[in-house]
Amino acid sequence: MSIKPRILAFAGSARSASFNVRLLRLGAEVTVADMREYALPLMDEDYESAEGVPENARTLKALMKSHHGFLVACPEYNSSITPMLKNVIDWTSRREEGERPLECFGGKTVGLISASPGALGGLRGLVHVRSIFGNVGALVIGEQFALAKAHEAFTAEGALKDAGHAGLLASVAGRLVEVTGKLA
Repeated sequence: MSIKPRILAFAGSARSASFNVRLLRLGAEVTVADMREYALPLMDEDYESAEGVPENARTLKALMKSHHGFLVACPEYNSSITPMLKNVIDWTSRREEGERPLECFGGKTVGLISASPGALGGLRGLVHVRSIFGNVGALVIGEQFALAKAHEAFTAEGALKDAGHAGLLASVAGRLVEVTGKLA
């Protein structure tokens, strides 16, 4: 039986003019989490031993656990995942008392999108992000969207100029909702 899934969308970027944050606002009816509101120190087991899991990581993990799936906009840094996104995954993957290992990822579905001024639209980084989410127990849907030349792709109002791009983005978001609804 299919349910109406709760999707949490976030970007691996804190930049206020991030093309990836813009994509999130276009993708679907979702809860959008601004990662600037969840500032985290670099993941470090010595820090964790001394200070515990940061409160922002606990809050973000609770938000993630309350949703069935994630739509993740992934900027590409040097052909890979951003340090910010990797740090978020690392901190929220930490097991705390009473939790199953990787509890906020296991059984969740993930849709991946990216935007970049480059010709590949962040596509190379999505390979790494897909692998990481798969390794922490999430099901990453096969469909993904990479927006090339993102600096030219949006209207002044923030919409995608190209209807084909908008359709592809909607297709990824729709497939994420479909798969998540069946599995939730």
